[in-house]
Parts: sequence; C-alpha cells; structure tokens
Amino acid sequence: MEDDAAPTESLLRLARSWEGVVLPEWAGWRLDKALVGLYPGASRSHLQSLIDEGRVVLEGAACTVASRKLRPGSRLAVEWRLPVHAVPFEAEAIPIPVVYEDAHLLVVNKRAGWVVHPAAGNWSGTLLNALLAHHATAASLPRAGIVHRLDKDTSGLMVVAKDIETYHALVAALSERQVGREYMALVHGRVLADRTVEAPIGRDPRNRVRMGVVAGGKPARTDFVPLAAGKGHSLLHCILHSGRTHQIRVHAANMGWPLVGDALYGGRSEGELLRQGLHAARLKLMHPVTGKFLVWEAAPPADLAMASQSLTGWSGEGLPSA
Repeated sequence: MEDDAAPTESLLRLARSWEGVVLPEWAGWRLDKALVGLYPGASRSHLQSLIDEGRVVLEGAACTVASRKLRPGSRLAVEWRLPVHAVPFEAEAIPIPVVYEDAHLLVVNKRAGWVVHPAAGNWSGTLLNALLAHHATAASLPRAGIVHRLDKDTSGLMVVAKDIETYHALVAALSERQVGREYMALVHGRVLADRTVEAPIGRDPRNRVRMGVVAGGKPARTDFVPLAAGKGHSLLHCILHSGRTHQIRVHAANMGWPLVGDALYGGRSEGELLRQGLHAARLKLMHPVTGKFLVWEAAPPADLAMASQSLTGWSGEGLPSA
C-alpha cells in the first residue's frame, strides 16, 4: 500500500470535501475505487483512513467497508482531511517524562491529558512536537518515531523509536503481537472473576467518534483480571492481545463495565477522577538492536490511585509481579 507521504502537498491541499450522487458509470464499483476517482492525487492508504474514520457517508450513514458496491443515485459524502505528512509540525521544547532512553529508542510515561499526535484542535503542545525538539533525527522519522498511541486522557507507558531501523522493527513487533502492553482500568460494576473478551472492533456506524463491537470489525482480544473491587466499582488488570482503537474501553463497556470517567462509552466521573480511568502500567518487549528482553512499569497517577483506594484488595501500587 502506498505511503501517505507519496502525493505532493500542493496537490492534496487542493482537495476538498465532496458531496453528491453516485454517477451511473460508477455502478458496481467498490467504494474505495470511487474515492480514487474523486481524489486521484491521494494515496490508497490515506483514502482507506478516511473510510476507517467514518468520514465517508453513504445514504446518510458512515460506511467503513471499502469493498461496498455502489448504486447509481445513492447519496455519497466525503469529509476530507489532509494526510498527516502534509501538515508541517513545529518542534517545541516541552519536557518529556522519560523512563528509559538509549541510542535507538525511548520509553515515555505519558501524563493524562497530553495529546500524542497533532490533529484538528491540537496542532501544538503534543508529544510529537516535544520529540522533534528532543533529538535531531525525530524530524526524519514517520510521526517522529511514534509507533503506537495512547488516548489523550490515558496515562502511562509508550515506546518511541529514535532511528528508522528501530521504527520498522517496533512496528513489525507490534503487528506480530510481540510487544506486551498491560493496563489498569477502574470500571463501573463489580467484577470478581477473570474474563477474556474476544470481539471484533470497528467504527460505530452511528457515531464516527466512537468505536464499537461490530460485525466485520477487526479481531480484538482483551484479558480482564480483577485486582480489587468495591460495591459499585472494580480495578482491573487488562492485557491486550491486539491493539485496536479504544480497545479496552470498548470491550469493557460491551461487558457492562464502562470505565469510570469515560463519558464516550457510558462511564461517569467519580471524585477527583475526571478522565477515563485507564493507565498503561507495564510495557514488555525485546530490544530490536540488543536483543535484550526489557520490562518497564509505571505506578498509577494520583487521580487513579485515589479513586481506587476504597476498593477491597487494592494495594495502592501497580500491577502484581509479572
């Protein structure tokens, strides 16, 4: 698949959102083929991202299936956005909470409320802007070396590449599920037994901001292990076996355990915890260069720890020993 950097910036800046009817000559075409016709300068990967994000609306509903066959006369709308590589980003001298760093990678303990990558409404002050100022090679790397993300309001550990070889190695390791990512989540509901949720995740067809368990979504598996419980809340150890957008939030909500503070998926704020109660507490991987197996841990921040303190079984610390 083509890279987002392939089209010329000047060509893509001419592109605009589009709305109209499916033309007779498009009869039977796949949706992605029609988008190529509408945006001939755009890469297929970028057009696919528009579909995945729910920015393509067919007959009034977001269509996230690229192979959907079109019928003449149907209403089609595309909400265009620039590829991330077509938007210039500035280096900003923002302190980075580094847990580990060597010549090839660094591990960051991201604070809640910090946006990882610039996007509409947050073009500055992000982790990416900070990385561009942190080391010179960041500017030459895709997304300044960021290989996976945490939601704005999720705290915890992230690994970032510092050279292109490490970047590709980490992307491959994530794709092959060779990077261990374990979280702590404070949820509504009393959970007393281990549960594994294996359910496909895709864009919510009724609300493109949300993800959901949907037929035809991407396979996703999360293990939930109770750490502590109270009358109406539980603290869970969450182990990812895939890395879908909002995966823990979606799987927990689908089980009837929305995260505390996660209004998007039905959660309510509790006390001082005004954001979703999710923390990336442990990160495990094989160093792409040295071959050494490394494990990092980060204790939950004060807001999550305080909100959990009344739960029976809560130690006040991080995850149990690996």
